[in-house]
Amino acid sequence: MAAATTPSVPSAHPAPERVAVVGAGMVGLATAWFLQERGVEVTVIDREGVAAGASWGNAGWLTPGIATPLPEPAVLKYGLRAVLSPTSPVYVPPSANPDFLRFVTGFTRHSTMTAWKKAMGALVPVNDLSLASFDLLKDGGVDAETYEAKSFTAAYRTAEERQTLLEEIEHIHASGGDITFDVLSGDEARAVEPALSENIGAAIVLHGQRFINPGAFVAALADSVTARGGKIVTGSAVTSITDTATGVVVTNDFGQAEQYDAVVVATGAWLGKLAKEFGVKRVVQAGRGYSFSVEVEDLPNGPVYFPAARVACTPVGDRLRVAGMMEFRKPEAALDQRRIGAIVESARPLLKGADLDHRQDEWVGSRPCTIDGLPLIGATRSSKVFVAGGHGMWGITLGPVTGRLLAEQIVTGSTPDELRPFNPLR
Repeated sequence: MAAATTPSVPSAHPAPERVAVVGAGMVGLATAWFLQERGVEVTVIDREGVAAGASWGNAGWLTPGIATPLPEPAVLKYGLRAVLSPTSPVYVPPSANPDFLRFVTGFTRHSTMTAWKKAMGALVPVNDLSLASFDLLKDGGVDAETYEAKSFTAAYRTAEERQTLLEEIEHIHASGGDITFDVLSGDEARAVEPALSENIGAAIVLHGQRFINPGAFVAALADSVTARGGKIVTGSAVTSITDTATGVVVTNDFGQAEQYDAVVVATGAWLGKLAKEFGVKRVVQAGRGYSFSVEVEDLPNGPVYFPAARVACTPVGDRLRVAGMMEFRKPEAALDQRRIGAIVESARPLLKGADLDHRQDEWVGSRPCTIDGLPLIGATRSSKVFVAGGHGMWGITLGPVTGRLLAEQIVTGSTPDELRPFNPLR
């Protein structure tokens, strides 16, 4: 595979021959796959199974055009009363946990236009490589489809509501992002997507985006890793990583230990548990999202987004996956039926012909969020321990490019320019 970047000064460490990847979601498996491309023997370890976390039930969007930092000025508009409501699209339950308070304080501090523009500038270079990285997986034998979004529709009740995204697109363009779009009336939008209700009065259709069935794609990626000689070990949680003179020792909850040349921690919202002792001090907070699937009379041609309600819809097979919420709670907390109800009531007046009262596949998953909206990718204080996580809502879109660039860094000892803003020790 051709190098994606201009290398920096190489490390004195030899290229690792055996690497453990902790976490079998999109990010971890993509890292394992691209390490294999560079001749590395990989073992992927997950405490539950392939795509058991945030990779399974999310919206499955491959939308580099709008892969933007999560902390944004619009978040501040909700106000304290709104974010404390269990039915709010952004829910922040009261908590005295010090890490949680650090996250909320830092996240709020970064929800300014100045901070957003800086973060957006850091994301544009990896956004630009994201779809090509999916193509590399496909060309390399991963037996799963990425679907062209014949229409990617952001729909609104009013033209006034739409202005927020139009302004955001201007800022994306100013940061170097490449995105083309059409501005439509409600009637024009319904001609494109009949599933939109009469309450939709304005829309934007984005071009050049894609989508996937995330669970199926990640499963196919896992199959490719094993077909190429990699091991995937599930049902075993990694409890410690020890840096030694000759490698890293990975110990599981059964007390079993094995040595590797290097390890990648890609455990999503749990990343901090293993990475903290290697100098990764940034809080990775679970931003939990919910989804379910329904039958719909007119299955959309591509994703449909209701930004004002923070509801995302994606055709998955012959059903429509409806997803939403950003709930800052512990990742292991049980599914809260109130969140499902809030999504249903938000979507009901906006979708036509959707059987929202007969839902299947109700799901909650924890997106790993950082205070500045940028992922943590790269080497830690140990030259043998790497991390890959904190992508917020964009772990699916940016998973393959993360694995591609991180594999380059691990094998060559050079940090790709695109990864520099995501230094885990920042």
